[in-house]
Amino acid sequence: MLRGTRIITGIEAKKHTLAIEMLRNAATYLGFQEVILPSIWEQQTFIDKAGPEIVNQMWAFNDKGNRPVCLIPEVTGLIQEVWRNEWSKDKKPYRIFYVNRCYRYERPQAGRYREFTQFGIELLGGSTPDDKETVIEVLKDCLARFDEAYGLTFTFNESVKRGLSYYVEDGFEVECAKLGAQKQIAGGGRYDEGIGWAIGVDRLLLAIGDRR
Repeated sequence: MLRGTRIITGIEAKKHTLAIEMLRNAATYLGFQEVILPSIWEQQTFIDKAGPEIVNQMWAFNDKGNRPVCLIPEVTGLIQEVWRNEWSKDKKPYRIFYVNRCYRYERPQAGRYREFTQFGIELLGGSTPDDKETVIEVLKDCLARFDEAYGLTFTFNESVKRGLSYYVEDGFEVECAKLGAQKQIAGGGRYDEGIGWAIGVDRLLLAIGDRR
């Protein structure tokens, strides 16, 4: 097996499925619809949008047609491009959520893998500041469900610098102190096309630990 990947079985697989269903239910309840996205995409999207740190971690290669492609390192940059090229023609806001495998070539450690799962929501083409209030409402509802089910305590930081270059203002993050150095559970912010956030499902499961 490749370093930084893993096979999830037994009770851990059940927890993984349950965590995603809890997140799906929260997003659906508050009016977001699921979108299923590919895990392979053109490199240029992330070169243009994500910034040098992410680009340096991409699993990048040329396909058999000699086109530069990659395994996606994150989702929001991809969604911004699709919004500009396709969805914005509908002339209405999009409220979407996704569950995606993402890939970054970085040093594996607890809660940080080279293949990992992100759950995220995006509100595109909305109106400020209402769109921010909406996505944060969904995030806090998600966190409240895990607090109720597992007794997890989270800290919400509403103004932080985010590492992705497409953000146009300070973003926000959620931390779980028990995770130590890998305590960031979720993060997001505003970009030109909208606003959104993502939760690291693997890190969330690490916080849940042996709780049933």
